[in-house]
Amino acid sequence: MFLHLFFEVPGARLSGDGQRRAAGVSGAGRAVPGYGDLVGTVSAAQAADMSITATSPDGKNKITMSLVGGVLQWSVKRDGTTVLDASALGLRLSDGTELGTGDASVTNYQHWTKDSTWTPVFGRNATVRDHYQEMRWNLRDGTSGVDFAVQLRAYDTGVALRYVLLDTGSATISDELTTWVFPDDTTVYSARDEDAYSPVAPDAIPYTGTSSTDYGYLSDLPLLVTLGSGLFAILCESSRVNYPRSMVSSVTGASNTLKTYLMTKSARSSGTAQSTSTVTTPFTTPWRVLVLGDEAGDLVDNAELVLNLAPPCALSDTSWIKPGKVFRCELTTAAGTAGVDFAVARNLDHIEYDAGWYGPETTTTDATAAISAIDLPTVIDYATQNGIGVFLYVNRIAATDLDTLFALYRSWGVAGVKLGFINDGTQAMTNQIITWARTAAKYELLIDMHDDVRSWGYERTYPNWISLEGVRGNEHFPTATNNVLLPFARNVGGPMDYTICYGQSRDLTTNTHQMAMAAVYYQPLNFLYWYSKPSAYATTANWPGLPWFDAIPTTWDESTTVTAALGEYVAVARRSGTTWFLGVMNNEDARTVSVPLDFLDGDTSYTATVYADGPAGSSPHGTATLVGSQVVTAATTLDVAMTSAGGQAVILTPAG
Repeated sequence: MFLHLFFEVPGARLSGDGQRRAAGVSGAGRAVPGYGDLVGTVSAAQAADMSITATSPDGKNKITMSLVGGVLQWSVKRDGTTVLDASALGLRLSDGTELGTGDASVTNYQHWTKDSTWTPVFGRNATVRDHYQEMRWNLRDGTSGVDFAVQLRAYDTGVALRYVLLDTGSATISDELTTWVFPDDTTVYSARDEDAYSPVAPDAIPYTGTSSTDYGYLSDLPLLVTLGSGLFAILCESSRVNYPRSMVSSVTGASNTLKTYLMTKSARSSGTAQSTSTVTTPFTTPWRVLVLGDEAGDLVDNAELVLNLAPPCALSDTSWIKPGKVFRCELTTAAGTAGVDFAVARNLDHIEYDAGWYGPETTTTDATAAISAIDLPTVIDYATQNGIGVFLYVNRIAATDLDTLFALYRSWGVAGVKLGFINDGTQAMTNQIITWARTAAKYELLIDMHDDVRSWGYERTYPNWISLEGVRGNEHFPTATNNVLLPFARNVGGPMDYTICYGQSRDLTTNTHQMAMAAVYYQPLNFLYWYSKPSAYATTANWPGLPWFDAIPTTWDESTTVTAALGEYVAVARRSGTTWFLGVMNNEDARTVSVPLDFLDGDTSYTATVYADGPAGSSPHGTATLVGSQVVTAATTLDVAMTSAGGQAVILTPAG
């Protein structure tokens, strides 16, 4: 790691007797003495009227914070082009104190760069570079005397900021005043819960919600943003601890402006409302993040910014964490053992018993015994003997005594838990979700959280939290247009439990489109053959795509987006060992896309096994998959022909 401290603030001076103060903070909100603890001071005349800019290592991304007349603002540029115009900063406390909106002054500041790499337990790439420049102002609110700070970071992949409450004791936060003022001709792709995306102007987010949920002109994060300049952005959050989930809202009467909205109720109208959040100070808020790119595909490749901003892995031993492919079984003993046999034959890693294995999920609060149709010990023993893990679904209402329940599952030999109806939103639910992940790790259980929960990078901190939903997935049989938007939107925020439906008559896409998802989407716990059973694939000649699913892994050594057009098509290549897997997905317009293979090793020839759409059927589902092969090199460009709602899947293995 390279860490260098600077003390440069335009228009400010460093005093000769600069004071020392422990100024670093961790993702959990506590002070960390010794991290960047050299501080510069400013004169009283400059303390209320100045600005600082953090610049990415490649010089392209700049995030600027200014203080004019005691009011804080921020703005963002990429290559000199405006991404965010002057936008508000600040926090409102429950006693009415507003930090950063009128009487703030700088007390000291810091400036450093960091360049390091870290190795994820699983991910899109085998190593992740964490390279950024950071600026920080420590400030004081002149009216209340409250000390606080704002941190800015600039990466090559985007920018981020967060607030720090510095005083020791406690504070109660009632609102976050951060706004996002975009240039004219900006479009945001608004969606809430598991709705389809709606491209609208920032001031035209639809009004949604009910009296028992947060309601207003609100959109969930991650939020996809396209700018008239041609730039692309994803607005999201990272490192949320002891804090409510963030949404964004249109601001009435303010064109192109979004405001950060802290949820006060759970996403699905259950649980206690919380209009404020009391925290122990010092405390850091979540990072407010803009993932940036010149092209749509850059957003897919830059998604690891969310992880870089999250705390490092909290587990000393991660050897037991096994990502992989999962098959859902029907609720009988025979279906479980048949599922194990299918998993072995098809190179899957886990089976799962979903809702109903312990009784009706919405009324049964005891998840410690299976229904009479399932001899669970027999199935688990059979799975274990065959090297297959077992996941069990648990509705949230049965997940109360976590230690007892998870200890029991560990004693049974269960590999993981799929928690259902997670009502993410309030401060209490954030803490509950982290507790679920932490307690599951204590008993060496993987955890997959379902329904309207959103990622904030904590799969880095607790990598046993291997997946989550929060997406309009295949249970809705959505359109191909929905599917090709997801890599640039929801999936940038983190793993995405989409449930691939291969060969389902209700699919609005071709089978090859469904196949390509396994490479295009990042999903370390990938449910395959959703809504199906092993007997459906007994005649393998009818299912030419099975070898693709047999071969493809779920975690990667290297990933790259080869070509993409937002909402139209996307091609992503991912490498495991020396083998590359290329997935290409199309919207409803048939087209041929040129896909260069320059990501391959230039000194090697490869055998490309190509799974392609055949002639268009009467419906996308009726379109056959054709299999062929050819020898290619890094100089080859594939002409990928796709029917309406189609795709292509390619395995590239070194020849000879």
